[in-house]
This record gives sequence, structure tokens and C-alpha cells, in this order.
Amino acid sequence: MDAQLPDVEAGKRFYGELFGWTFGVAEAYGDSVPARLGGEPVAALTPKTDGRMPTVWTVYFSTPDAGALGERIRAAGGQVVGGPWRVGPAGTTALAADPEGAVFGLWQPGRRPGFGRRHQPGTFDWVQLYTRDTEAADTFYGGLFHEALFGADVRPDFGRVAVGEVFPAEMPPHFLVHFRVADLEAALGAAARLGGRTQVSPFETSYGTVAVVVDNQGASFAVLER
Repeated sequence: MDAQLPDVEAGKRFYGELFGWTFGVAEAYGDSVPARLGGEPVAALTPKTDGRMPTVWTVYFSTPDAGALGERIRAAGGQVVGGPWRVGPAGTTALAADPEGAVFGLWQPGRRPGFGRRHQPGTFDWVQLYTRDTEAADTFYGGLFHEALFGADVRPDFGRVAVGEVFPAEMPPHFLVHFRVADLEAALGAAARLGGRTQVSPFETSYGTVAVVVDNQGASFAVLER
């Protein structure tokens, strides 16, 4: 996953203090700055090159063939909104949208396989799709990713819920990435001190206690205490 930010240096200060991340140097291909925890990759911060584009976190689904998956997305009623693009030796990426317009990424790994850590404090723990038509979402994503989403030996990382259950019903369908934290209230206090704000106060879910935060540049994400 990565955050597209107007000011990557400000993002490094915010997320570095909030989650204890350190950062590598911007890579020559795409200017993406890798974020690490304990030396392992956990995310990336990417400079937003077009001010008309949203400031967002994007989740990427791994695939052995981004082009072929893009064709399946189109056939299922979604669309490929950008790419596939080769990102140097790291891999190949594309941006797609489901039939309701929720945007997600595709990642065909090269040298960069994906997360080095997850399901630990300061790392990815869950992504939730907020959608208006949960049955249509089940059909679309189940058809694309059935083994990854529903395989018996795979720990679930992905859920979906009707958008009106947490956000106003008029909010567009979207993905929300969740970061694990050891202490939810402490994380919310730290985010506020760093210039962020709580968008949705803590609430209980089947997978833990969640709050939604907006960072100091407007990108939304969730913090999750299990």
C-alpha cells in the first residue's frame, strides 16, 4: 500500500512519529519512498504529481499478471484507470476500480514482493471496502480473488460493509486501510499532536476496535486495536 501525498517530507514526519517508521531514499522509478519498521518494508509514500488527484492511501492486490487481471476486471464490470506500468525492477503496477468506483491497485511483484511485516503494531492489519451494494461486491471480488479471499488456510485481511454503517450514505464507495496499534487512544492522541484529526470516533467491529483518522495532509486511514 502507499499514500499519495503533496508533501512527502511532512508525511515522513507524521507517520515516522506515529508508527515508528524509518524511510529509505526515493527510488529512481516513481519517486516512491519506502517506509520500514524494524528494517522491513511496510508501506510507501509517493509524491502526488497532479494536484487534482486525491490525497489517499491505496491498497494493492498482488497478482502474477497485472495485464491479465486487468482484462478480468473489465469483463466483470470494473475498469482499469491507469497502467499497467513497469516500476523498474521492483514490479508492475496498475490502478483499477470496481463497478461502483472504489479504486484499488494491482501489483505484479518483481524484486519487491510486498509487505515485510504485517499484523503487528505499526503495520498493515486489515482493509475494509465500504460499498453500497454488498452482494455485487461479493460477486465482483469473489470472482477475481476467490482463493486469496476465501481460501481455508489464508488469514483474512479484507472485509466489506455497507458505506452507510460508518460513513454518511452519500460518501463514495472506497477502501480504507487499517494499521494495527497497541493502544488506540494513545494513537489518536499522537495523531492529533502531529496535525491529524479523528474523523470517526472509536467503534467496535468483529475484528477489533477501530477509529478513522485523517493525517496532516488529508489522507484517511484507520487505526485498529485487537
